[in-house]
Amino acid sequence: MPIRITGMNSGLDTESIISELVKAQKTKVDAVKKKQTIAGWKQDAWKELNTKIYKLFQNTLGSMRFSTDYSKKITDVSDSSIASVISSDDAMNATQKLQVVSLANSGYMTGAEISKSGGGDVTKDTKLTDLGIKAGSTITVSTGDKTTDIRITENTTMQSLVGELKNAGVEANFDEKNKRLHIAAAKSGAKNDFAITASDADGTDALNKLGILSYDAKAMEAYKKYAGMTAVQIQEAVDKDVANRLQSYISQRESLLKTQETQTKALADSKDAFEKKYLDAGETSIEDALANKEALKQNIDKLKEELKDTSSSLTEEEKKAKQEELKKLEGKMSALENYENQKKALDATKQSVSDVESYLSIDKTDLDNVVITAGTKLTDEVKRAWDNKVLEAQKIVNASSKPTGNFANRTEGKDAQIVLNGVTYTGDSNTFEVNGLTITALQESSKEITLTTRQDTEGVYNKIKSFLKEYNALINEMDKLYNAESTKEYEPLTDEEKKELSDSEVEKWEDKIKGSILRRDSNLSTISNAMKTIMLQGVTVNGKQMYLSDFGIETLGYFGAAENERNAYHINGDEDDASVASKTNDLKAAIAADPDAVIGFFSQLSQNLYSELSKQSSSVEGVRSFGSFYDDKRMEDDYNSYKTKIKQQEDKLTALEEKWYNKFAAMETALAKLQSNQSAVSSLLGGM
Repeated sequence: MPIRITGMNSGLDTESIISELVKAQKTKVDAVKKKQTIAGWKQDAWKELNTKIYKLFQNTLGSMRFSTDYSKKITDVSDSSIASVISSDDAMNATQKLQVVSLANSGYMTGAEISKSGGGDVTKDTKLTDLGIKAGSTITVSTGDKTTDIRITENTTMQSLVGELKNAGVEANFDEKNKRLHIAAAKSGAKNDFAITASDADGTDALNKLGILSYDAKAMEAYKKYAGMTAVQIQEAVDKDVANRLQSYISQRESLLKTQETQTKALADSKDAFEKKYLDAGETSIEDALANKEALKQNIDKLKEELKDTSSSLTEEEKKAKQEELKKLEGKMSALENYENQKKALDATKQSVSDVESYLSIDKTDLDNVVITAGTKLTDEVKRAWDNKVLEAQKIVNASSKPTGNFANRTEGKDAQIVLNGVTYTGDSNTFEVNGLTITALQESSKEITLTTRQDTEGVYNKIKSFLKEYNALINEMDKLYNAESTKEYEPLTDEEKKELSDSEVEKWEDKIKGSILRRDSNLSTISNAMKTIMLQGVTVNGKQMYLSDFGIETLGYFGAAENERNAYHINGDEDDASVASKTNDLKAAIAADPDAVIGFFSQLSQNLYSELSKQSSSVEGVRSFGSFYDDKRMEDDYNSYKTKIKQQEDKLTALEEKWYNKFAAMETALAKLQSNQSAVSSLLGGM
């Protein structure tokens, strides 16, 4: 907006004069803006109402039009402390007898207290060898069809043992406070139970010292399996074990060789980068730098002390130089340590490769086609392990009495068992699904309880009641909006007008207009009348024409209902509706007498209403989008057209203002010249 200095010579309030001269044109601009505001408010009102109509259409009617949505079943349980029951829609209406014989539980082992032979605290970081357990001892964990051997090493700790137990398929934890291992099956039921057995005499000793020694039924089942193996079966197991281990070693070797290749390249890159950036005088390689690492550390410490010395007389420039030098030396140290760590990792990988290859016989003549066969060392080791396992199992199975030891407290996994109508069902969980019923056993009992499955008549009633409540709220709102009082004398306020009122006054003014924004709206009238017509029409059920009134569902009439609530429906006898609570509830009676007829009526009524609303919300090119119950596209076009009209009127206003400013500017120029001439004449006369 240009800056104008006016009235300098004339002394006139040019701004006010021009403002009055263009007032008529500004009124035209404001008038178009007000129309656009009204259009915007109308769009907002329709969007809000459309959401409510669409919810009734898509959600409520979308499900109620199907009879299956009403066919809910419930099952009454004579003693809910023994079992709970959930009924599916296809459950049979019947009375049944149920007994809960046993509940399922998970296998659980609470270990005995663990102590060190030489005294001292046992923690999660305690090594098992510190408990007197021999390195190389092996224990076996069996879960389902899975068997896992856990080999105890010099580095096995309580925490790492817990991790290996979890990997073997059981839940495990070491309770540091009470010094006990806790082990549980991952799932309940007998088939999901676990067994922890020893693979040799050292393994038995390990179980004893870990407090998890147990000769329970599951463990004895495993021991008997091994004790009864013949020589042929043992050899088959050895061959299979060797083959599996060989394949594992082959896979490990391939993976380790790839890792070794990657680490070797990374180490070479680190060395090359270091030697390009960090070599000092007298150093020709990273190996030289490593030899000088201690001296480097001393230089770093020295620089740090010098920079920390507050009494130092170093200038800012000298401090900066030393800081830069320290930064470089620390970078060099970091690079050296990184190189060392990479080298250690590579050496560890090489050792792992060597360890794996010690079990393999490799044809070195063709490294691209390595020939791998069972090595004598591996076969002997596996054979010895199996012989020890069989020997230990035979000793335990054949013993006349079990040795004393640090035994665990063992709870075996158990299946749940119920008897329904004389038929026994067994499962690994306490939940059974039988003929549409989901039965959850809660308590063992010799008592026989009754299950009564029936139509959920209360649910049918509540569904219809909920639908009518939603319909009434919507139709009442639509009537209120359509019949709103006229507010022709009210218009949206301009910015200048708003300044003269308080915020609450502005809000009250605008709410008045918004409340009547859909008064006598044609779209509103169309959709409202369509819904009312469907609700009044009858539905044919089993060859008989029926209406809402046949189920005691009626409006209160013109004089009985409040204004804008005359099209709302009430269920006679509804205890939540004071206006009809005293009447007989015909709907409940109808549901109890013939639920299928009631469901048939309301599903068809819902289908009719759904179809009508679907038609009303169909897309119309240039007028309405799919899913809209009003002319949203046309209203959007109308709103946007005001933008062009406002621009045109504002351009006219600007042009008119410019015209008057130019005229007043010309007048000011003429007055300036006149005043100049007068001054000149006065000067001449004064000089005579």
